[in-house]
Amino acid sequence: MKVRVLGCSGGIGGGHLRTTAFLVDHDILIDAGTGVAELSLAELAAIDHVFLTHAHLDHIACLPLLLDTVMDRRDGRPITVHAPQAVIDTLARHIFNWEVWPDFATIPAAAPMLCYAPIEAGEAWSDGTRHVTALPAEHTVPTVGYHLVGTRGCFVFTGDTTRNPALWPLLNAIADLRVLVIECAFPNRERQLAELSKHLCPALLAEELVHYTGSAEVFVTHLKTGQIEETMAELESLAVAVAPRMLRHNQAFDL
Repeated sequence: MKVRVLGCSGGIGGGHLRTTAFLVDHDILIDAGTGVAELSLAELAAIDHVFLTHAHLDHIACLPLLLDTVMDRRDGRPITVHAPQAVIDTLARHIFNWEVWPDFATIPAAAPMLCYAPIEAGEAWSDGTRHVTALPAEHTVPTVGYHLVGTRGCFVFTGDTTRNPALWPLLNAIADLRVLVIECAFPNRERQLAELSKHLCPALLAEELVHYTGSAEVFVTHLKTGQIEETMAELESLAVAVAPRMLRHNQAFDL
């Protein structure tokens, strides 16, 4: 299994800042932020499944455009969106409502382009060779993270989250966890904002990482535009067992 980082920024601006999206092999997306625009038309048409962590715009921005772009290129095969039911309800009510965007769950009438598949924390999906499990997350809206199982190890993306005591026992139980991607949206001077918006800053992340007993590589994502250097300097000074590194645009992991 190959995981490619299409976007990992907390905002846009410049040639390499794209919001959250990961391409798994050639046909699965984890989130659908502006990083999806990195894909060619042929690559877009190959997407069969989209796993959403939550409904905030930076994680779904390209989903409506993806559906519209590939509708006539998939021979009637739908794209399946996997997400908690609360996220699906938000998409149907506020995005695919014929006011913001057409409801692709109803068009084309003979074979709708969008299919919903609810997945809640603790539930899993598999196509027989790949396995994806939803993990608990704590954010301002219903949110999950995802645990991906490859043949050579596992990959976890926490999604947007703050303090999350339910997560760490689950991660510690994954013996072959190779890559942990966790958010760190704000520098420490904005800790109050991080707590209010249920994100992490370096000090909060350090408090969380003490609960992790494994040896996976830890990467941080979702750093806010204009604050990357400040936040990374604070992260590099942390006294933690597993030092986090910054996730990079177009970084790839073979699992």
